[in-house]
Amino acid sequence: MGETTIEELRKRFEESREVRRREADWDFINKQPPRIRAALIYYIEKGDLRMAQKLSGLSLEEFIVFLEKARIPRTYF
Repeated sequence: MGETTIEELRKRFEESREVRRREADWDFINKQPPRIRAALIYYIEKGDLRMAQKLSGLSLEEFIVFLEKARIPRTYF
């Protein structure tokens, strides 16, 4: 198996972020309370589910419901 370079990882991360940005329901996101809105945007930009969940103050299950309502895909690479 070939090794994945840092540049390849950076490209995959950027592609994942673009998918999350494009698919997100920004109207829904912008209507949320500040803490949840910030956590959703953090997830879109960074892809770090656990940190975004902690920032939101919600349980993981509750935060995932918000991700689904906001139509933010959970991307993996």
